[in-house]
Amino acid sequence: MITYMKQRTVDYLSKNQSETPSQWREEAVWRRDNAAWLRYSQHIAVLLLSFMKKENLTQQGMADRLHCTQQYVSKILKGKENITLEVITNIERALNVQLINL
Repeated sequence: MITYMKQRTVDYLSKNQSETPSQWREEAVWRRDNAAWLRYSQHIAVLLLSFMKKENLTQQGMADRLHCTQQYVSKILKGKENITLEVITNIERALNVQLINL
């Protein structure tokens, strides 16, 4: 038998649950499965943010230098964009920096 406090908790959770199901489990699995390239992507994002701060650049200013949209720069800076070697090379050329050192 559920105690009074447990029943209150169940009632509260039932009353306040979201209309849409949570995607936390799928997101956690995705992060685990993509951890290797996410680490590199996040590293590049930090380097770009440092460069932008040093050069006093906005996302739009960075987009202008990279010849892409501000939205794409935003995705890169979130560290969750699986950018290609071509994009990395374009960033290195546009900013005269080295992002990858093999």
